[in-house]
Amino acid sequence: MKTSVRACEMQASPIRKLIPFANIARKKGINVFPLNIGQPDIPTPQPIMDAMRNFPQKVLAYSPSQGEDYLTEAFENYYKANNIDIGAEDIVVTTGGSEAIFFAFLSICDIGDEVIVFEPFYTNYNGIAFETGVTLKAVTTYAEDGFQLPSADEIEKVITNKTKAILICNPNNPTGTVYTRDSLEELAAIAKKHNLYVIADEVYREFTYDGLQHTSILQIDGMKENGILIDSISKRYSACGARIGLVASKNKEVMAACLKFAQARLSSPTIEQWGAKAGIEMDPSYFEPILQEYQRRRDTVMNGLAQIPGVVCKVPKGAFYVIAKLPIEDAENFAKWLLTDFSHNNNSVLVAPAAGFYANPGRGKNEIRISYVLEVEKLRVAMLTLAEAIAQYKKVENNTNEKVNSANA
Repeated sequence: MKTSVRACEMQASPIRKLIPFANIARKKGINVFPLNIGQPDIPTPQPIMDAMRNFPQKVLAYSPSQGEDYLTEAFENYYKANNIDIGAEDIVVTTGGSEAIFFAFLSICDIGDEVIVFEPFYTNYNGIAFETGVTLKAVTTYAEDGFQLPSADEIEKVITNKTKAILICNPNNPTGTVYTRDSLEELAAIAKKHNLYVIADEVYREFTYDGLQHTSILQIDGMKENGILIDSISKRYSACGARIGLVASKNKEVMAACLKFAQARLSSPTIEQWGAKAGIEMDPSYFEPILQEYQRRRDTVMNGLAQIPGVVCKVPKGAFYVIAKLPIEDAENFAKWLLTDFSHNNNSVLVAPAAGFYANPGRGKNEIRISYVLEVEKLRVAMLTLAEAIAQYKKVENNTNEKVNSANA
């Protein structure tokens, strides 16, 4: 029996596909630092856990397809506190941020339509686009300038009669770049000029450093009809397993379409919505020590990378990721080698090869994504381990290239 063409062509996750090799390494007694995935180690806030443990209903019933009223109203208050004009009626609660992107794509695109993205981008956009029949048109950004958005001219070059939207993640996963208000205003001008939507994945809104402030796409003048906001509690409250996100827009037709897709899947998790409400209603001061901790982690990673000759990496200003260009030829082989052939002081690291965060072939081949979600001391050791690994692997590559050259001579 054969599986479908769709199943065969679906991309494996570059974030998760090396986990089996990490598990084998751990069985050998090697301590593997997981730098591959954005799973925070900071405890989920107690009010969320308490709310779910004390869920007050006697029947665990379907929730409304749009989401529970108490949750959409809590989100409305949250957005008002962040100066974002979103009402409860403008929200559809989703099963995580990923489903919110599914709904957005399905609501505005037909099969074969195009969405512009800026690579490197969150790798699951590839899978979501593939499953919905959307074509991603990637515009490349570069490590050398901190992965800032390209000029308006560069963006407009890829717009066709099939282009329906521009998709951004701000703060960005996987680069940690925070887009300025000026950059967002340029995107908004392009969107309005060409009658496009801007889908803004803003799940890392709270995670900005060095005094930077996040700007939402829905804070940009004139974007009420063109702006679609994607959000999630996963990273904000270290509650990835709760799977509560949302899609929101002031565009009534878009939200009516999203609701129909929400009805087709019935409802989002019920108990987790009750927990999400408790998290949203916490005092915002909760984030102050969290941000300080993540900034310390970021600085630890950047200090470690700065000690490695040949690494290209600007300091990220948001989220908890960084893309580093390494002085090696093939990050995919390197990431696997880390787990199968390397250890230093009985340590190794699990990283995500960055090629899977690109759509254009050949891009990101010598880059990795690092997620700094571990404690500072663990990150310090992990970066020392990575430095030693790169030094050793460069010798492996050199030896391999010498043998190939000799064979071809």
